[in-house]
Amino acid sequence: MHAEIVFAGFGGQGVLFAGQLLAYTALAEDRHVTWIPSYGPEMRGGTANCTVVVSDEPIGSPVCKHPGIVVVFNNPSLEKYEPTLLPGGLLVVNTSLTLHPPERDDLEDVLVPATDEASALGEVRIANMILLGALLARRPIVALDSVERVLASKLGARKAHLLEANVAALQRGTVLAAHQLVEP
Repeated sequence: MHAEIVFAGFGGQGVLFAGQLLAYTALAEDRHVTWIPSYGPEMRGGTANCTVVVSDEPIGSPVCKHPGIVVVFNNPSLEKYEPTLLPGGLLVVNTSLTLHPPERDDLEDVLVPATDEASALGEVRIANMILLGALLARRPIVALDSVERVLASKLGARKAHLLEANVAALQRGTVLAAHQLVEP
């Protein structure tokens, strides 16, 4: 197994956290991993993205020009990263913050109103976990229960009160993705 994933949005959406959580979970499952963050100087509100490579074999390069999976949190990220996806790749889109559907017809799209769903769950900041759950429903790169264990450890005692909402968001994302038709 070898997966190259890009998470992209703007600062403050938890883009880097979602990628980092995936990377830490893959490490916990004894996989080879790279995680490269990139963000604008503005941080919150500026651009943010990260590339995660997960593999059963050693990783030759962390650079990924044409990922197989892209998770976009907003419209500028959709416009920037949709063209870079490999044909047949997976595109997970936060439809709450995009202006149009994906344009390519050679991709598997998962269209999730993550921000709206997170608001309905009572915390808009968990949209990133909804998108990660949707990704894992379609590409089980790591086990969902492993993500939950790593999340609990990453949040620690100080943020333990956030665990239940984040786990609910992960599970909501898997449900939303599972109910959509797969269209290659």
